[in-house]
Amino acid sequence: QVQLVESGGGLVQPGGSLRLSCAGSGFIFSSYAMSWYRQAPGEERELVANIRNTGDATYYADPVKGRFTISRDNVKNTVYLQMNSLKPEDTAVYYCKAVSIWTGNTYWGQGTQVTVSS
Repeated sequence: QVQLVESGGGLVQPGGSLRLSCAGSGFIFSSYAMSWYRQAPGEERELVANIRNTGDATYYADPVKGRFTISRDNVKNTVYLQMNSLKPEDTAVYYCKAVSIWTGNTYWGQGTQVTVSS
């Protein structure tokens, strides 16, 4: 059974930091590209960052460049999102997504809430 379980969300003040984790199980983690998306209330889900299955290439959406860092550990089957200099507009539910590099099979986690507020 495939599972993606996010953790690490919470309430943080503007300028603060959080690290999100997404642990995968039930699939060959190292054969999947991993992404973080977010969805704010009333907005469409948007891509935040992604990382190649090997970890040697990353992409960041413009709003988070220079503040967020995506990384992965293929031994622990976990992808991370380090979020620094957080802004109120970063408030959203954050989801991780796994996409097979061979079949295109796609899996989503259940999401974790991030709230940036003073």
